[in-house]
Amino acid sequence: MSTLQVMVVAITVGLTALDGLDVLSISFASPGIATEWGIDRAALGIVLSMELMGMALGSILLGGLADKIGRRPTMLGCLVLMTAGMFMVTTVKQIPELQIWRFTTGLGIGGLLAASNAVAAEFSNLKRRNLSVALMAIGYPVGAVLGGLIVKQLLREHDWRSVFYFGAAMTALFIPLVFALMPESVHWLAQKQPAGALDRINRAMTRMGHAAVAAMPAISTEEKRRSIADIFAPALLATALLSALAYFFHIMTFYFLMKWIPKIVVDMHFTPSEGAGVAIWANVGGALGGAVLGLLSQRGGLKQLTIAVMLLSGVTVILFGRSAPDLNELSLLCAAAGFCTNAAIVGLYAIFAQAFPTYVRATGTGFAIGVGRGGSVLGPIAAGYLFKWGYPLPTVAIYMAMGSLIAAGVLALLKLKPDQPASITLLSSARS
Repeated sequence: MSTLQVMVVAITVGLTALDGLDVLSISFASPGIATEWGIDRAALGIVLSMELMGMALGSILLGGLADKIGRRPTMLGCLVLMTAGMFMVTTVKQIPELQIWRFTTGLGIGGLLAASNAVAAEFSNLKRRNLSVALMAIGYPVGAVLGGLIVKQLLREHDWRSVFYFGAAMTALFIPLVFALMPESVHWLAQKQPAGALDRINRAMTRMGHAAVAAMPAISTEEKRRSIADIFAPALLATALLSALAYFFHIMTFYFLMKWIPKIVVDMHFTPSEGAGVAIWANVGGALGGAVLGLLSQRGGLKQLTIAVMLLSGVTVILFGRSAPDLNELSLLCAAAGFCTNAAIVGLYAIFAQAFPTYVRATGTGFAIGVGRGGSVLGPIAAGYLFKWGYPLPTVAIYMAMGSLIAAGVLALLKLKPDQPASITLLSSARS
């Protein structure tokens, strides 16, 4: 892999880190919002889920857009949406306004995730593809950890709005980075062949240190008739549905953990800053779990590894629900739960990149994430109502842990078929 290829993968790690910061920003800010505006747990659960609803729609709609108009312009547009959404939250005076801007932020995050997953896979060589996608995915907990450390300090001296000022500034910084450093995907250009594609491919190839090519790969009539709707054709329908269902159930468990940790810790009579600190440990574990799974997946057995950590996710979440009100114990259990739950998400992203061919990779990933995000919406809301109805934390944790256990069973049914897109032949010919 050339310097540019490594750089692009590194940018996708940073973009996913923004996802970690943006999504968890409302969790870090939620105790302050609840106190200032006097909202109960059920209402707070809906607020916590608004950007997740936006992410679901953004993953489906903007993921498809990335397959139509390209990865790069879609990612730039998503970054603009995210920046606007994060900043405007600081100006709101009412709950409906807060919900609208969190939804807007979610739209951008959803599209960015689908496009980033495709970019990480397509700028990598085949040998490092699972690792590259895994590194992209562990940007989420890395962003939450690094951002959380800063947010923890901000909350000691400022109110909850400071979290969103910081998030908007960090998101805006990536707009010029993507614009200047990330070319369009050679895979996408070779598959779609828009006007000027050969020149754009050769510029990218030169920047990557490869020789220029004389002609585009031949695209058959059948391939030209392909569309993003093909994820619903018989050949890909089962893949799309099983991918979405596995993500749906597991993400319920993951977002219960990530969204409710700060509030649960505060309800144990700790400070909001201490609640944010425990959430940081969950993401430290998540980053480590994603890295470990990414390294192990290079040796094969990606699906089996992912199923294993999903089963462990259920166990660790149940143990978290039975934790004593002790910061050290809470931090340790949250780190273990974060390790397993995020490792499974990393595995799922790598599976999406492998399961869908180039011409529908962003669409298929976006569909799986978008439909699956229904679980991320349902998880925090369901937990909020379970708490409201009087169920204790150990019981709520058991219910919410079931998502990962069900996901493991769904994933066992998925059959993977490695993709060999035309642009791989293009790159191989250039090197030879």
